[in-house]
Formats: sequence, structure tokens, C-alpha cells
Amino acid sequence: MVDNSLFGESRRLYVPPVQPNQGALLGEAQLAGRGLPAVGVRNAVMTPQERVIRALEFGKPDRIPSYDSYWPEFEEAWRAEKSLPATADIRDYYEIDLEYIYPDETPFPSQAAVLESGGEYEVIRSGWGVVQRRRADAKFYEELQVALPDKRKLDQLAFESPTLESRYFPHDEVNFLKARFCLFAKTGGPYMRTATLRGSEQWLLDLVEDPGFALELAMRMTRHMTAVGLEAIRRYNLYDTGIWFFDDLGWNQGPMFSPRTFERVFYPCYKWMCAQYRAAGVRHVLLHCDGNIEAILDMLVDTGIQGFHPVEPKAGMDVVKLRQRYGRSLALIGGLDNAIILPRGDKAEVEAHVRRVLDVGQDGGLVIGAHSIGPDVSLATYDFVRSLIREDGRSSETG
Repeated sequence: MVDNSLFGESRRLYVPPVQPNQGALLGEAQLAGRGLPAVGVRNAVMTPQERVIRALEFGKPDRIPSYDSYWPEFEEAWRAEKSLPATADIRDYYEIDLEYIYPDETPFPSQAAVLESGGEYEVIRSGWGVVQRRRADAKFYEELQVALPDKRKLDQLAFESPTLESRYFPHDEVNFLKARFCLFAKTGGPYMRTATLRGSEQWLLDLVEDPGFALELAMRMTRHMTAVGLEAIRRYNLYDTGIWFFDDLGWNQGPMFSPRTFERVFYPCYKWMCAQYRAAGVRHVLLHCDGNIEAILDMLVDTGIQGFHPVEPKAGMDVVKLRQRYGRSLALIGGLDNAIILPRGDKAEVEAHVRRVLDVGQDGGLVIGAHSIGPDVSLATYDFVRSLIREDGRSSETG
């Protein structure tokens, strides 16, 4: 069974049902009209984009910027407990600064279709060429077919154009987000996205049995994703923010493959991607990667990765140690423990943990947050975390 969240996301861009504010930050009156109390009013000393970029470049922003994403169950509990209307946006309430826009990077978007429906299961084909069977409400699915089951047919693999209009959201929706957040473009990365073409298990075997083929296939996917990402940046003028790769290369105990495999197959892909974006004038290149990737992180930084998210404590990734190791060469996004301390810690443990992470960002280089906030984190605890970030994360000077 395969986790359905790994290989594609909803193509619905979330824009709350209010009008754009001509590029201004949401003010107190607007927030009050959406059911948000004064705690959600954004500090207007810097815009979210100014704040995040200053931090990523190791300057000192007006406060340490924040990025969190929320499970639907947590958001529902937040809205219910605080008696907020359906139009209330949790990102405004908690002063989230960073967000991303993701174009449709699937190789075969015109092939996406429902093949069977009406019974207990439905069978669909995704834009990745994966035929899957699943229950309508299930998180996981059974993989029935992939786009390239026979590696001898690699030369017959033809991706659809990266400039298809259907891949990209309307400008007015994206501009609304740009007015509220520091907005990056997002694509996947060569490990996970290429796995969709072969299936997860077969792809891992390919990396061991035929690294030459694996590199050729991964580079094909890399060129396609990069073309889509560059087109999104061009369309939405995101050069001054950047690109954010999402590629889960690790698990809690280490990378999904050996450092040697990364060096042979994925290092060339990342090096090429980063070079293309920098040549185009893109300001920042970020990576989201779950798990413990200390064994390959030096190589990723060498390819041109400038920021790393989510720095998961449960996987042994630690913001203090990474700051000591990389200094100003790698900005950190995340650092909070959403697996043990936030769900189970007492108030003193939570406070000590949050302050330790905040200390890393006192001279820039940090966007604080967790991997994600789920229903196992209580609203009381999360509100306390946010209060600490508001109080301890503010700077008396900028520069």
C-alpha cells in the first residue's frame, strides 16, 4: 500500500473568501471582520517577505519569522474552540509568514482520469501515470500500474509540455497569496518524483542494481520538474523569493539509500537543478526533507541548497548542532518537535525547547516551526508556543 499524500496533492489552491488588500498586510479591522482576535494582527514593521528573506540571508528581522502547516483535524478543533467562522484563516491567526505555490508538475496531466467508480473502491489514473485502487475516503491506495514498468522502454517515455496552461493557477489567486506571505514556488525532487515512474520498491532496486539507468531516469524527471518550476517563477515573478524542493530522502534512522548512491545518482540532479535556478536569477533554493539526512547533507549544501526544512528532532536533526556545523551557509526552517515535546511535554519542557530553538535565530538564519501541527498537539500547548515565539522572537534592532 502507498501513502496517497506522497505522490500528488490536491490541485485546489486555498484562498480564503475575502478580497485581496492591494498588497497590504491584513489589518486589525479586517481580522476582526473574519472573527480573529487582536492576537492575530500582523506586526507591520516588516512584510512577511521582507522578514523571511532577511532571516534566510542571516540578517536580523523585526521578529523571527514562522512557518507551520496544520492537519485538518487541528484546524477544525482550533476553529471550534475559539468559535471562529468558516472564513477564519489559521495562518493569519498565528502570524505565519511563509507559504508556497505548487504548479502541476505531473508528467502526464492529460491522462489523469477515473477509470472505475461506483462500488466500494474506485480505480483512478493519476498524472504520474500511476493506476491506483482505493476507497474514496482512504489515505492509502493499492498501486496497480506505473508509467515505466519496463526500463527497456525508457526512450518511449514522453512527458507533456511544462508550459501547459492547465498546470498553473490564475494570477489573481497567486497575487493574493503574495500580498500575505513570503511566497515560494514548489516542486518535488528527483528521488520521490522519479519513484512514481517505477514504483517505490522497484525504484530502490534500480538504485542498487542499475545506477546508470537510475541516473538517466532521474535526470529526465529533474529536467521536467525544473522546467515547470522555472515557468512558475517566471509567471508569478517569484525571483526575489525562490524555489522550494520537497523530496523525502530520509527516514528517522538515516537516508533511504547510501551516501554513495546519493553521490552517484542524486547529487548530479540536485547540482544541475540548483545551477539552473541560480542562472535564472532565483534568489533562494530551499529543501524540504523529512528524516535524518546528516550523512548526505554536506553534499546537498554543496549542490546549492541554501535552506533546510523541517529539521525534525524525532529523527535526530537538531537546529543547534546544524547551526554549529554549517554556520551562515545553511538557513534552517522548523526545529520544533511535533512528535514528543509539543504533544506530551509539560509547560516547562515546552518552554525550554522553544526558547532553545529561538536562540538559534537571534542573529538570523531561522524560520521557526515544526514539521506540521496535528491533533495530538493541544490548542493550549500550541497557543503557548506561539506566545513564546511572539515574545522571544522579536528583535529590538534590525540590520
